[in-house]
Amino acid sequence: MSKPWYKRIEVYVGTREGVEHPVRVLKNPFLVALVVFVLCSCEGDSATGGSSPGGSTAGHTSAEGEVPEQTSSPGTNPADGETAVEPDPPTAVAGSEPRDGRASSSTPRRAAVGTNGMVSSAHPLATRAGLEVLEDGGNAFDAAVAASLGVVEPYMSGIGGYGAMVVYDARTGEVRSLSAATRSPETLDPGAFRPPAPDHLENRQGAPAATTPGAVNDWEALWEEYGELGWSRLLEPAIAQAEDGFVLDAENAGWIGSEFYTFPPHAQKIYGDGGTPLSAGQRLVQEDLGRSLRLISEQGADAVYGGDLGEAMASATQQNGGFLTTDDLEANNPEWREPISMEYKGNEIVTSPPPTTAWNMLTRLGVMGKLDPAALGHNSAAYLDTYAAVTEQAYYERSAYAADPEIASTPLDRLLSEAYWEQQAANVASATASVANRESASIEQATLAGEQGHTTHFVVADGEGNVVSATQTLGDIFGSKVMPEGTGIWINNSITYSQFEPAGNPLDVFPGRHRLPGISPTIILRDGKPRIALGTHGGYYIPQTMAQMIVNLIDFDMDIQRAISAPRISFVEPNSIAMDSGIPASAGNALTASGYDVFVDDYGLGNAHGLTIEYGPGEAGDPVRFTGGADPRAQGVATGY
Repeated sequence: MSKPWYKRIEVYVGTREGVEHPVRVLKNPFLVALVVFVLCSCEGDSATGGSSPGGSTAGHTSAEGEVPEQTSSPGTNPADGETAVEPDPPTAVAGSEPRDGRASSSTPRRAAVGTNGMVSSAHPLATRAGLEVLEDGGNAFDAAVAASLGVVEPYMSGIGGYGAMVVYDARTGEVRSLSAATRSPETLDPGAFRPPAPDHLENRQGAPAATTPGAVNDWEALWEEYGELGWSRLLEPAIAQAEDGFVLDAENAGWIGSEFYTFPPHAQKIYGDGGTPLSAGQRLVQEDLGRSLRLISEQGADAVYGGDLGEAMASATQQNGGFLTTDDLEANNPEWREPISMEYKGNEIVTSPPPTTAWNMLTRLGVMGKLDPAALGHNSAAYLDTYAAVTEQAYYERSAYAADPEIASTPLDRLLSEAYWEQQAANVASATASVANRESASIEQATLAGEQGHTTHFVVADGEGNVVSATQTLGDIFGSKVMPEGTGIWINNSITYSQFEPAGNPLDVFPGRHRLPGISPTIILRDGKPRIALGTHGGYYIPQTMAQMIVNLIDFDMDIQRAISAPRISFVEPNSIAMDSGIPASAGNALTASGYDVFVDDYGLGNAHGLTIEYGPGEAGDPVRFTGGADPRAQGVATGY
């Protein structure tokens, strides 16, 4: 798959211009679909955007930790003739009792503020749709369903996709995990993805790489368990956006243009104009997708799992050489599971359990906690050299310990133990050992392709204190590039994120088994109450990004926006470190001296969204203040109500 123009990589060359100081960051086109929610956008708060989770009124302010001002991507800068879309401030519904107080939207340097709720997601149109749901009296779970429909970012998520979420129910005080439970088709032939099979490399990307889409089952399960508004009401914003269309910005158009000529002809008619891809400023109308959403509105998940849409999805996949069947779809069931957690400096970090590999984020965090990040200094040379070694070690844990829980157990008791973290921290302490580990690991492990995953994340909280942190994906951009004619639905290609060699390794592909995605939706509790919800996209970058943001929040006492905006790094197999452009040159030089091939990724590492909640006095104190952050590496926005 060719890289779009905004996914350029620049090689790091020491102190070259643009590393010591911020350079243009080309914002990613991810997360243009989810629906951001919360009501009433009013005047902004102070420049700091409110207090950090630790209670201070400003984030970390050392020179090394200063958050760089991110600039607009080409085509989205007002100087280029486009204006950012701000969500309209909604009017309170008659009969509702919102608290009086300030509400605002986020900027790259300032968190959003709200007194009745908060949502952070990818696109102003998504924000607007979520606001409408909450405005009508829906709760956080209703807004999450409305946010999940993949209309304004059809290349990232949708009906043909899958994901996972962690939710907090304020009525019971319970945290639960919901997984879309995507599995490889029962009839899948693993040999299709390895030599000597003809087109084995193409099979890893296209229809043969499709797994069971679980998204619609997920949405319905969440609504049935917790929703307050009617099912059809929740789909209204997405249906309207699909049928009426929306104007593309440069990033939407960039993704479409990068993949357009791989689309089937009927999809090119939707995404093109006269045989060429739609461009920025043109309107994308998805009438077929609107009809599919109307069918789901009328029939619920049965439209996919046993209905006409499912039949069309299976048929189109098979016609293109894939293995998905209607039996696979009908066997799909949403799975409520107990989340996994760890204690970190008085906070309980709660995330999705296996079959996801979110535990790999927790191991990084546990080891960093043993190495005193605050004493190292945020994004100092010592800090980043230490984190590089930690995240590299953890990178290979996934290959060793990931497992479908129906087949084998991931040894979480060991991986999330103080003793294991101490052992791993001791390994990091020796730079010589780190280089040796790096060299042996790169020889022994096969490369996991596709570092920058094509995924989306959103968070939402309501005035009752309900919280949703959700990650969804199609795998690659536009998934397998298979769209059943007349549906507007893109089918995922989850299998592309497998490790195909050696055959039979834990991350290989197996018929009928759960996929093992690295998505890490997270809620952080303190004193039994949710204080932070956080997540990001980014493929194998996800656990690496998450650990750094949590350290920013807890160890460096940053507010949510600063924690998300701060520059970060990620390990890239076999021996590289990708850096955001705001990382100081001194830190980049130190990483190079440690033996890494260091480069600046102007695309940006991840695309995160998060929120925080503050409570009134007493054990039964209600939520009284929300803050929200959206990643400046993209065009998303957090908005308070």
